[in-house]
Amino acid sequence: MHVRLRNPDREVTVDGPLTVADLLDHLDVLPHTVLVLHDGELVTGDRELPEDAEVEIRPVISGGANAAPRCADCSGPAVLEEPRHRAAWCAAHLPDHVERQIRKAIDHAPGMAQGERMFSYADRLLVTVSGGKDSLALWDALLAMGYRIDGLYVGLGIGGYSARSQQACEQFAADRDARLHVVDLAEEYGYAIPGGSAATGRATCGVCGLSKRYAFNKVAVDHGYDVVLTGHNLDDEAAILLGNVLRWQDQFLARQHPVLPASGANQVRKVKPLYRLSERETAAYCVVRGIDYVVEECPLVAGNTGHELKAALDTLEAASPGIKAQFLFGFLDRHADRFAEYASDGEAPALNDCDACGMPTTGSRCAFCRQRELILQSLPLAGAAMAGTADSVYA
Repeated sequence: MHVRLRNPDREVTVDGPLTVADLLDHLDVLPHTVLVLHDGELVTGDRELPEDAEVEIRPVISGGANAAPRCADCSGPAVLEEPRHRAAWCAAHLPDHVERQIRKAIDHAPGMAQGERMFSYADRLLVTVSGGKDSLALWDALLAMGYRIDGLYVGLGIGGYSARSQQACEQFAADRDARLHVVDLAEEYGYAIPGGSAATGRATCGVCGLSKRYAFNKVAVDHGYDVVLTGHNLDDEAAILLGNVLRWQDQFLARQHPVLPASGANQVRKVKPLYRLSERETAAYCVVRGIDYVVEECPLVAGNTGHELKAALDTLEAASPGIKAQFLFGFLDRHADRFAEYASDGEAPALNDCDACGMPTTGSRCAFCRQRELILQSLPLAGAAMAGTADSVYA
């Protein structure tokens, strides 16, 4: 169906038929903030709109375009306005909005069977935290929602940045009497990320990503957790999707989903409950909740194209609010069948136990153990090459 949204004007195409309520839910528009017209006539939430419907969604905000935004829940002065939601929230009700979006992600993740959820209150959850806004906001919100959830911080050995990140996570856990696991790569596996990258000649983010994924899964398996949660948000997922589409990375597109089920022994389900929320929303949540998060970015991300992809999407979002959500949600609603054949080149590979660590792998030794072996063999040479630079770069 063809949908015209007003003030600001934009037009979108949505697959139908849908009820008015489902259409507004799909577009993340609050029903009490708009009127919906079909063929020029007002329609209510239970009206089913046909596939070829011409629909107008008209905001009902008084006071003119320059009026101060009011909270969608209480009509009080707002502290955050989100054009894509066509709504704003005060400091007291912003956490409710964030929790609603997380609840929607948990209960209605695309591609899941009717009644199936990302996780339940019976599951033991492990959230991976970096000290940044997204992961700490997720941990805080799920604690407030009553879930059994512990944290995991992986120390990467990036000088002062890692020290400040670990401190933020430990302080958060202490303030809430929550359990935090800490894994230090150098102590546990014999290398830190800067040295590991130099030793392998691989991009820093590649070495870091593989190391963290391994640690996440191993801690979850060793301590009996059912689900691992990460703080990937709407901006992260839309940028990843854009990069995969531009390069037509079919296998990556097949696996881009907010729920990745465990595919064998010694694996746990991995989920992304923040995929419906922007970075701006999670940062604002942290501010109003008094969460002291690390604002600085990792100093080793130079050359990572993710920032450029986010900047490109931000430009589009400024001209057409909601375009990032439409891009990501539209893909997630449609991709399951279209990319399923690329998930594993047609057949799921057989998984074996790694002969070094026992974690699942398609060969005799897992990618992490191969990487670690290469790093430990090369570290003396890499350390000499890096001498004199670490203090200035990683302070």
